[in-house]
Amino acid sequence: MDINQLLSQINPIVIFSILGGIAVLLLIIGILVSITDDRRSAEIQRLGRYIEEDEQLSDKERARPLVEWLNSRVERSTIGERISKNLSRADMKLKPGEFVALIVISAILVGFLLWFIGGRTIIIGIIGAVIGSYIPNIYMKSQQTKRLQKFDLQLPDMLNLMVNGLRAGFSTMQAMEAVSKELPAPICDEFRRVIQEMQLGMTMEKALENLLGRIPSDDLDLTLTAMNVQREVGGNLAELLDSISYTIRERLRIKGEIRVLTTQTMYSGKFLSMLPVFVIGILYLLNREYIMEFFEPESFPCGIIALVVSGLLIISGYFAMNKLSDIEV
Repeated sequence: MDINQLLSQINPIVIFSILGGIAVLLLIIGILVSITDDRRSAEIQRLGRYIEEDEQLSDKERARPLVEWLNSRVERSTIGERISKNLSRADMKLKPGEFVALIVISAILVGFLLWFIGGRTIIIGIIGAVIGSYIPNIYMKSQQTKRLQKFDLQLPDMLNLMVNGLRAGFSTMQAMEAVSKELPAPICDEFRRVIQEMQLGMTMEKALENLLGRIPSDDLDLTLTAMNVQREVGGNLAELLDSISYTIRERLRIKGEIRVLTTQTMYSGKFLSMLPVFVIGILYLLNREYIMEFFEPESFPCGIIALVVSGLLIISGYFAMNKLSDIEV
């Protein structure tokens, strides 16, 4: 009895019942993770009550002893902090538990859809569940990239505004407060949070370090490093930021030119890499017997070797084309 016959004898209802139980378990874990935040400092806890989700909790939720017990059980976990940081970088208004629930729901829906249209085969359902579990993360990563690119484009304007404020007699904090009021999102939101952290007692170095943690930008790292060095050794901060602004503008201009020249190569690599996968999927739906020839006993091990070699060639070609279009500035 081969693996396909064995899987065909398994009741799909049992499989999806198990998946449903796992989904409920993951949902409970996500809720537990969302109500805790690992290793927060006293300043971050005060800030969280001021600007984040803690202000949305009702007094009834705060008073429940079960919630406090669950908080103590998962206090040492770092999963919630990591998910929360990624959601903050993507500016997605979700709690970690809600994002975990979204992953579970996406995995179940995509798995059930591919299982239904794929001839109700368990393997196809499992593959669909794996693909569905990656969809929310892919969307989150794309939102992080878009937000980071938008922040980098706004950074020269932010520096110019700070330079003008410093030359007009503003302090560094007042100049950053002007940035939080005058410029559009996302840079105004991030500097507003920096100002709020400083008003609640956090040092400027720590607040700017948190900003860099939320926005992992090389240009921002250069700016904050220059500001920290200037506070230690002294000097004209306005002139320093003005020169950094010019440098960043030139880097953005060169990056834009490179992006225009390499966009075709980048998208060609993605399209050519995904094309064989789509072709195999369509052929499986239209002519399953033809694709299953790779897995027949008569074709073993040549069929498996052919698929593995093809997958390795596709992956290596994708990374090679990405490497050609990845030019450091």
